[in-house]
Amino acid sequence: MIDDQSRIPARALLRRPEDGELIDVAGVAHFFRLTGEHTGGHFAFEEFSLAPGVIGARPHVHDGHDEYFYVLEGELTLHTGDGEVTAGPGHLLAATRGTPHGFRNAGTVPARALCLYTPAGYEDYFRDVHAAVSAGAEATDELLAEFRSRYRTSSYQAPPASFRTSAHGDAPRSSH
Repeated sequence: MIDDQSRIPARALLRRPEDGELIDVAGVAHFFRLTGEHTGGHFAFEEFSLAPGVIGARPHVHDGHDEYFYVLEGELTLHTGDGEVTAGPGHLLAATRGTPHGFRNAGTVPARALCLYTPAGYEDYFRDVHAAVSAGAEATDELLAEFRSRYRTSSYQAPPASFRTSAHGDAPRSSH
């Protein structure tokens, strides 16, 4: 039940481990535990995982929302606008509006993390990309850039050595 005035749930919402919406996009499994439909548009919350060598998001900038990443397992190589840093369990990245960021799994084991989006709405980006790929489109950088622009997100030119290849030397896929 959602209060019509504030659009905030009128009571606590408990989600079981299996509750959520799974959206697979270009090698990243996004499991949205809460979406804007649950929070009155205030935020969305996901758990995501990616295999070794997968780029979760090439460096980019959001103008319409903030993202907060918390690493649970494995390691993520994070782009912060100033370069790259390796983050393990317990690390938190606050990527507020206008700040360049990106992430990939350059390690040898799967990585798992949480992400809070505020306000909600960016989960629709993942839904849209998933629908396009399911309909036969290839998740190219051009396609992702087209979808990003619909959600007030733009690419960021990272330093030349950043985010070029996976840990295995092949051209990795990206979900953002």
